[in-house]
Amino acid sequence: MKSTLILAAALAAVATQAPAQTAPAPRAAADQIATKKGPLTVQPITHGSVVLTWNGKTIYVDPYGGAAAYAGLAAPVVVLITDIHPDHLDPQTLAGLSVGKALMIVPPAVAAKLPAEYKARVRVLRNGQKLDTLGMTVSAIPMYNLPEAQDAMHTKGRGNGYVLSLGGKNVYLSGDTEDTPEMRALQNIDVAFVCMNLPYTMDVQQAAQGVLAFKPGIVYPYHYRGQNGLSDVASFQKTVNAANKKIDVRLRNWYPAAN
Repeated sequence: MKSTLILAAALAAVATQAPAQTAPAPRAAADQIATKKGPLTVQPITHGSVVLTWNGKTIYVDPYGGAAAYAGLAAPVVVLITDIHPDHLDPQTLAGLSVGKALMIVPPAVAAKLPAEYKARVRVLRNGQKLDTLGMTVSAIPMYNLPEAQDAMHTKGRGNGYVLSLGGKNVYLSGDTEDTPEMRALQNIDVAFVCMNLPYTMDVQQAAQGVLAFKPGIVYPYHYRGQNGLSDVASFQKTVNAANKKIDVRLRNWYPAAN
């Protein structure tokens, strides 16, 4: 009995002296979507940032919020950046990630602001341009505020939304936009990530009407933190499905740290 008590005390002392483990940043569970070349894994990170993994390739979209949010994820082969604002182009987060070998696909305004060490890895896409790389196609889609104005927070031509074509699937990443004619004209989109946060992009109803126009198979509301808190994504889902039950609206928690 005495030896048991001594052993228990020793184990307790070791446990007390053991260094505390840093808990990974919370994040929503990943989804998997079937493609002709294996599953596309969708890992929400935070706000407008998402990590996509497909065919052995990992793609970071607008890495933001600190490197800890990406703990345990594979280093990217591609980094997509949509805009110059700090919730999209975040040099501090980039500096903490293993992006040194990644191809960075960006609009011209972002290329001009990237730290010098990334310049050799940059490929610039302007609105309407495409790039075929690593077995997929990346198309740059205009993203901007309506009505168009020189003093808008997002002017036409400065930033890119993107359509990725991979494994027979088309994935749309809206970036910061309103329901522009270019969004409404999209065709054959299988998966869409659509923003909705005032006053920076559009409200829930506007986002719903844009989605109902181009009819993606699956839509994720993302980038939904605005000036007055989080947008009502449940209302977005209700509005979309009241008009079109075939659209799979997937609500995921893009702000787990806020809970």
